[in-house]
Amino acid sequence: MGQSPIKDIAAIEARAPMKQTRVWLAVSAAILIIAAFFAFRNWSVPSPSAREEMLSLMPDDASTVLFLDFAELRHAPFIAQLYAWTPQPQADPEYAQFVKDTGFDYERDLDRIAIAVEKRVQDSALFAIADGKFDRQKVSAFVLKDGTAAKTGGRELFSVPASGTTKKISFVFLQNNRIALTNDSNLAAFLDAQKRSKDAAEWHTRFERLAGSPLFAVIKQNAALGSTLAARAPGGLRSPQLSTLLDQLQWITIAGKPENDHLRIVAEGECLADATVRQLSDVMNGVLILAEGGLNDPQARQQLDPAMRNAYLDLLKSADISKIDRGDSKSVRLVFDLTAGFLEAARKAPSAPDTAPGKPLPRKAPAPRKGRT
Repeated sequence: MGQSPIKDIAAIEARAPMKQTRVWLAVSAAILIIAAFFAFRNWSVPSPSAREEMLSLMPDDASTVLFLDFAELRHAPFIAQLYAWTPQPQADPEYAQFVKDTGFDYERDLDRIAIAVEKRVQDSALFAIADGKFDRQKVSAFVLKDGTAAKTGGRELFSVPASGTTKKISFVFLQNNRIALTNDSNLAAFLDAQKRSKDAAEWHTRFERLAGSPLFAVIKQNAALGSTLAARAPGGLRSPQLSTLLDQLQWITIAGKPENDHLRIVAEGECLADATVRQLSDVMNGVLILAEGGLNDPQARQQLDPAMRNAYLDLLKSADISKIDRGDSKSVRLVFDLTAGFLEAARKAPSAPDTAPGKPLPRKAPAPRKGRT
């Protein structure tokens, strides 16, 4: 005797909820997987910051890149002290008119800027990216009073005469709050340049190391760098031997970070040769020791203002020299604190007294003070 049709229908209805449940579970799992995929992709590859975007636009063949984050620096106590200490320039009627016409005041409205310097045979070209609170319509109208505008590649390029020269400054709005400018005749060449992977990676590596610094300079070595720095150094810190070693570096970075009442400066010289790093470390330690000895000399005590002498000594005592081995490169790092007292002393006396003129630096520095390596 066959099974009742009523029982067959009842059995089918009993299985239907189970089948629907499995379907919904499968659909829900698929949705969760898709959502997780997009979330992971967005979280693991964060959008680049304004700083990273600016630095990525710097030309690979630059000799120097400078970066300043004014938005961060304005809130630093040391910078406020420095601004109050620095002699304020007299009001410039021309600049006051510029502020009135454009609504832009760099002291208030410039947020950050990255500047690349390209050395050429006869002169240097500057290329910069600036972020700030720009009134695009007002700025454009102001420029067109004395300058020109032209459409190129979908962009509106502005050109204005540079004061006191026959050259022109060209700029373009990349966004309402970002402009690119140069003193070169071909701004489009900077904007459209294709990045060479090796050079771009080398710059990017050093930018990443300086991510916590609101102001820095990255210098790709050139033969005259050591001589230039040596010529500008205070007398007590001048050394032909140091100059020669600096010329052997492939990269130099200088970064500053405000910390309460002082500015922490970190300078690093990088090369491939371990021997160069060892010699440079020894020479730098020797220079600091000789400079401190010169400041403690009885004659220096008599000639120098006590506050000035103490400011120089505080700078030397805060200095720390270390060596860094990154495997593929070796570095010497110098860290010291720049205080308002030192800046005041430097303003009164541009250079420190010479220490033992004509006395050669030791080939190997004496035993370093505590904190030096």
